[in-house]
Amino acid sequence: MPLNEALAMAARTDPGKMRANNEDAVFCDASLGLAILADGMGGYNAGEVASGMATTLLAESLGRVMSEVAAQPPGDTGLRSIHLQLWELIDDANAEIYCAAQSDFRCFGMGTTLVVAWFYDNCLTVAHIGDSRLYRLRGDGLEQITRDHSLLQEQLDSGMISPAQARAFHARNLVTRAVGVEPGVEPEIQEVDALVGDLFLLCSDGLSDMVDDGEIARMLREYGDDPAIAADRLVEMANDNGGRDNVSVVVVKVRGAFPAATGKWQKLLSRFGQDR
Repeated sequence: MPLNEALAMAARTDPGKMRANNEDAVFCDASLGLAILADGMGGYNAGEVASGMATTLLAESLGRVMSEVAAQPPGDTGLRSIHLQLWELIDDANAEIYCAAQSDFRCFGMGTTLVVAWFYDNCLTVAHIGDSRLYRLRGDGLEQITRDHSLLQEQLDSGMISPAQARAFHARNLVTRAVGVEPGVEPEIQEVDALVGDLFLLCSDGLSDMVDDGEIARMLREYGDDPAIAADRLVEMANDNGGRDNVSVVVVKVRGAFPAATGKWQKLLSRFGQDR
């Protein structure tokens, strides 16, 4: 089944109730099997510059790749090649954002979180940096696929604070990785299977800080058959709960199988090699 028939996608971004400007940026295109979300940070309006650059650069570069060659089927060699490709494109975007920050004092120190979901051959490759998240709802169970790159997560992992204490942690929005802050960046990349009926949610911390996982799951179960409605409801709930930050979401519903075209993936291997 073609991607634009197998996948239904909707993206929403909103400044929230407490902020005058929106430093988040989102992109989705079901025909490409691509969803991107970025949550910017920095002085002046630099956060929105960084997030806008990240989504635009990656949408353009990944779009070019996808138009040239179908994604490869699963397998160790193929997966490493896709990981390498995505890593290189993120590194290129990071370099452009970093150079822009260094060349304009108004943008100095700007950066952005990032979540990229690339759907192909009944699975997706996920790359993330920072504390924007990807969730999967399968049946009644909601799973957080990504793990935050944040001071809060490090404190939790080390046992220094408990989950109960984490809810009141004073520095919960301090990230330990971001795109554009340093000359290089290390995305975390993984493969996730996708079954018919699955729902995937990309979101900024403007949602996850304001709406708990149980309520996110309830909204997705209730409205997930129409990703546009589900996205609207999630943004509304974040704002109803205080809307302290910009809130952005991309909702993806898997409506059908989307196997890769046979015989075309070798082109990707030849372009990017078999190992990082």
